[in-house]
Amino acid sequence: MLEVQAIDVYYGDIQILRDVSVNVGRGEIVCLVGSNGAGKTTLIRALTGLIRCQKGAIFFEQDHIDSARTDEIVQRGLVQVPEGRKLFGKLRVIENLEMGGINERALPKRKESLEKVYRLFPILEKRKMQKASTLSGGEQQMLAIGRGLMALPRLLVLDEPSLGLAPLLTKEILRTVVRVNEEEGITIFFVEQNLKFSLQMSHRGYVIENGRIVLEGTGRELLKNEHTKKAYLGL
Repeated sequence: MLEVQAIDVYYGDIQILRDVSVNVGRGEIVCLVGSNGAGKTTLIRALTGLIRCQKGAIFFEQDHIDSARTDEIVQRGLVQVPEGRKLFGKLRVIENLEMGGINERALPKRKESLEKVYRLFPILEKRKMQKASTLSGGEQQMLAIGRGLMALPRLLVLDEPSLGLAPLLTKEILRTVVRVNEEEGITIFFVEQNLKFSLQMSHRGYVIENGRIVLEGTGRELLKNEHTKKAYLGL
């Protein structure tokens, strides 16, 4: 479904990603794990057209997208939930959700999509008339994911969904991501620092260090890998 082929990405003269290749099959949950500054968010930005790769190629459903505009990529069904949520704080919950469903493909199904989001996150229906800025951190992350789902993604890309959340809330959010995959059939690609729980819930994973993919495998394989255990789990 998604194929990243040996891309290099620079910020100015500084190279951030080096020969990065990743693939995500239809129906999978795939995670990319690594420490701060490893290049996770840069890869997400390249996938969604916010930064261009200087070498290599990115394909989504066999279409070349590394030169496409971000709105075109969203219209094709590749939708990002950004790091830090990036909500419209002064707008109400319902308005934030409606903003997610304004692309040409999603707009006719906005009412149906809203009902699905409320089933996944009942608290958002209760809070729908509140400003987004008044929600708790966990509720804001639910809103960010809900807004992404309103765009009718075929592939939902999540950047650090557990950022700033307590461990119990992190597990709740990531379990909901699994539900989205299983119940709605939406493919998931997400980046995380919370390695253990992320790999437990993923079909496959990649480890990125200093802008390079250094390991890949099933979630179980990466959890058992000696390098992963020493570098990320302290074992």
